[in-house]
Amino acid sequence: EVQLVESGGGLVQAGGSLRLSCAVSGFPFDDYAIGWFRQAPGKEREGVSCFSSNDGGTYYEDFVKGRFTMSSDNAKITAYLQMNNLKPEDTAVYYCGIVGHLGCAAGYDGMDYWGRGTQVTVSS
Repeated sequence: EVQLVESGGGLVQAGGSLRLSCAVSGFPFDDYAIGWFRQAPGKEREGVSCFSSNDGGTYYEDFVKGRFTMSSDNAKITAYLQMNNLKPEDTAVYYCGIVGHLGCAAGYDGMDYWGRGTQVTVSS
């Protein structure tokens, strides 16, 4: 069974940093896209960043460029999200999702498997 487990969330003051991890197990394909998404209370889930094994590219939404950095380990499928200069508006539950064969263009609707999320809270 495919499982994704996020970790690294917590409470941090504005301007601080957190590093999130997403460990994937049981995923049968070496061709995949893995992404970070977040959902704040009362809002829809939105994309944050995505890595595609197909082209080796990492992609970011504009609102996190320059502050967040995504990296990945392809030996074991693992994704990281280094978050710097956090802002209160970054407060959300952060999820990772993965899909085989498709690239990052698959987006939220294209993800086949999801983790349960990790809470990030940024105080002002």
